[in-house]
Amino acid sequence: MTANSWVATLAREVSATFGRRQTRPDPEWEISFAAALREQHSPSELLASFARFRDGDAALDGLLRRVLCRAMCRKVGNDLQVSTGVVFRNPETIELGDCVFIGAQAVIQGRVGGSCRIGNHVWLGPQAFLDARALVLEDYVGWGPGAKVLGSEHTGEPIEQPVIATPLLIKPVVVGYGADIGTNATILPGVTVGAHALIGAGAVVTRDVPEFGVAAGVPARLLRLRHAGSNGSAREHQCRS
Repeated sequence: MTANSWVATLAREVSATFGRRQTRPDPEWEISFAAALREQHSPSELLASFARFRDGDAALDGLLRRVLCRAMCRKVGNDLQVSTGVVFRNPETIELGDCVFIGAQAVIQGRVGGSCRIGNHVWLGPQAFLDARALVLEDYVGWGPGAKVLGSEHTGEPIEQPVIATPLLIKPVVVGYGADIGTNATILPGVTVGAHALIGAGAVVTRDVPEFGVAAGVPARLLRLRHAGSNGSAREHQCRS
């Protein structure tokens, strides 16, 4: 058997799991417990408590991470899954929808006075980094392992100053419904990724990507557009550049 034929025998299509998951309502006692923690403890105390359970693999650790997220964040929906090693900064600025998955060692970095809204059924891969200063991830976004978004950049002026000492310019980033961000891709400040778009692995996205667009490369460029055919299947049109 040749290598190509061996690969062909292993390739197969299987049903999606997370994307078709039915949201499981959280029990009332969890919601009440989170409300009591929020009332009785300061934001810094809640973060310290979250850190105590950050790395535990036991079911109880995962449960307490979920409860503490509900207590810390601006808003949390049902059926949140928080893996080990996840880091939050300024969680009081973060909103999480229903059935959100946050992979191991992901970082969601909010900012005082900022806003981060993560929609329903969003999957954030391990080691994701979200500079969540003015960020919207709409429903059913897939965020690959190691993918990053930056929400601000230094102006670099005046030029005689060190760049890191110059003012920060915060630019909103929006990723539309059903879009998929590839492994280790980077989304730069001010970019909008349209609904149902695909961003290739390792891409550096410096400008907007339209709905149903497929973009890849460094810097990323639009390769083609995805469209639904008459039978409901996807077909792709090449883009000229």
